[in-house]
Amino acid sequence: MKPSPINKESVVKADAFLVSKTDTKGRITYCNPPFMEIAGYKETQLLGKPHNIVRHPDMPKVIFKLLWEKIQAKEEIFAYVKNMSADGGFYWVFANVTASTDNKGNTIGYYSVRRKPNPKALEVIIPLYKELIELENKDGINASYSHIEKLLKEKGMSYEELSNHLQRL
Repeated sequence: MKPSPINKESVVKADAFLVSKTDTKGRITYCNPPFMEIAGYKETQLLGKPHNIVRHPDMPKVIFKLLWEKIQAKEEIFAYVKNMSADGGFYWVFANVTASTDNKGNTIGYYSVRRKPNPKALEVIIPLYKELIELENKDGINASYSHIEKLLKEKGMSYEELSNHLQRL
């Protein structure tokens, strides 16, 4: 059973890389010690579980829609993600997610490396994500998708370009 969210933030260490791998269905097949440590789970509690075991309810669904569109097309994505730890606390990451392929180019899973996000980026991302969630709750995921597409068009950037720009602020 998933924990209930609490307002307790853990901060990813500046030199930490949180790594996980999943199969094509999003079930965890590998996780490194820094990921387990901040998530508050033992390896046995993570392996075989859906990666959304760490999904925080404050995350807009549209971000995962963008993520899945990209990685299923074998394109990488950079995204800001608020995750929930085993105790209900949370931690923010700047994630890079890519498809893992075999020697014939078939997708065999997904690979994610996450690191500490730029705090200045979160000053932009947190209010944006709140706005997207409000739109999703009111009018559904298509409304938040339209909103983020309009925002990106106005900025002349893709979501990845925006994410990378914010990380370098």
